[in-house]
Amino acid sequence: MKIDAGFLGEVIGNAAAFRRIARLQPIGGRGDKIFPPTYPGERNNDPARHVFERRRMDGKEVWCVLIDSVQSQANRLEESLLAAADGEGGDEPIHIPYVTVDFRGAGVSPLERITSLDAPHRVYDAILRDSLLGDVPFMQSDEGRRLAAAKPADATALLELSPTALVFGAWHSQGEGGGFGAKFPRTIVSEIVAVDTPVDEIVHSQETGEIIPRTSGRRTGSRIDPLGVLRKVEVYKGASGWSTNQEDAGKGAKRVRPSEINHGNIAPSVEPLGVTCDHAEHRVAITLAGIRRLRFGGGARDAAGRVLVASLGLLAVAEQDARGYALRSRCDLVCEGAAPLELVNWDGSATEVEFDRAKALALYREAFRQAEDAGFYFRSLALTPQKKLVEIVRRSRELALEGEGGEDGDDR
Repeated sequence: MKIDAGFLGEVIGNAAAFRRIARLQPIGGRGDKIFPPTYPGERNNDPARHVFERRRMDGKEVWCVLIDSVQSQANRLEESLLAAADGEGGDEPIHIPYVTVDFRGAGVSPLERITSLDAPHRVYDAILRDSLLGDVPFMQSDEGRRLAAAKPADATALLELSPTALVFGAWHSQGEGGGFGAKFPRTIVSEIVAVDTPVDEIVHSQETGEIIPRTSGRRTGSRIDPLGVLRKVEVYKGASGWSTNQEDAGKGAKRVRPSEINHGNIAPSVEPLGVTCDHAEHRVAITLAGIRRLRFGGGARDAAGRVLVASLGLLAVAEQDARGYALRSRCDLVCEGAAPLELVNWDGSATEVEFDRAKALALYREAFRQAEDAGFYFRSLALTPQKKLVEIVRRSRELALEGEGGEDGDDR
C-alpha cells in the first residue's frame, strides 16, 4: 500500500496507529557483547546497573534489558530531524520550523546555539524562556504568549513555530497555573530493548522484596601508569591544585592518593556490566488516535495540521534509520533486514505500507505545502540569551575549571 498526504489524511480519520518492529544485532555479530546505559543503584554504595525487566514475548516470559529508553529515543529522533533541517551531509535542507537561542558572541564558546529540538523541555524550556525575542523576554512576546496559551483544542501556535513538540510532547510546567500549563502528550513512542538476555544472579531485596537481576556479562578495568607513580607517594590537593608539598597545594590541602589526581596505576577490577542477547528489538508506534485529538481551527486546517504532524513522525523514523544505531560506546547496532511499516486499523488488524526515506521526505514536503495552502504561517524564531542566562553559564564554567563542578547529589 502506497502512502501519500491524501492517504495519510484518510487513515488519520479512522485508523489506530502506525507501528514498526525492527530486529537489530550488534555490529560485531550475533552474540557480541553490548553495553546498555547504566543507572545508579538504590542505595548509596550500590554499583551502577542496567535496567532489566521480564517481558511476555512469543508466549513466554524472557528477561530483557533497556538499550535506549523512550526519552533517549526521542532525543535521537529530534537530533535526526535537526540534522535534516540543517541539510547536514550535503542533503537539501528540509523546512522544519524551530526556535533557536543564539549564543554566538556571548563569550561562552564553544557553545553556539540551543534549539527547541535539543532543549530538554523543547519549546517550553527554561533556556528559551530566559532568552529574548528582540528586546522582549520570549514568553512575554506575542509568539511566546501564543505558545503559553496553546492547547490540544487549538495547537496552531506549536504547529507553526515548533511542530516537533506535537510529535515528541511538550509541557509548559512553569506557565500560568503551574501544572495546568499547556500540555501535549507525545504522539510517537520509540524504544530499543535487548531480548532474551542471560541473567547470572537474582537478588531479593530485603527491604522491598524486589527481584533485582544482574547480567551475566562482565566488564574489566585497569590502568598501568607509564610514569610508574606509586600509591605510597605523598600527594596533597588544595585550593592551588596538587603538590607533593602540603603548603604548595594551597588552602585546605589534604592528602590524597595519586589516583585521585589521575596518576598512578588503577588496580584491575571486574564489574557485572554488559549483556549479550538473542537480538535487540526496536519498536516504534505513532498514535493516529492521539493525533486526532489535535485541532487547528477546524475543517481543512484540522486535516492539514494532523497530516503534517503524522508525516513529521514518519520522517523522524526514516532519518534515524539513515543515521544508524551508534548509540554509545560499545553499543552499535545494525538492522537484521528491512522491517515493514504497518498501519494498525481500528479493529487491530494490520496492513503493510510502503515506506523508506525517499517516500518519507516526499510525504513531509507534500504535507507541508498543503498546510501552507490551508493558511498556516510557518517560521523559525531566533532568540538571544538574556545577560543573566549568559552569566550563569559563564560562572558554571569558572567553577568547573576551579574543580568545583558537579551536580547536586554527586557526593551521595
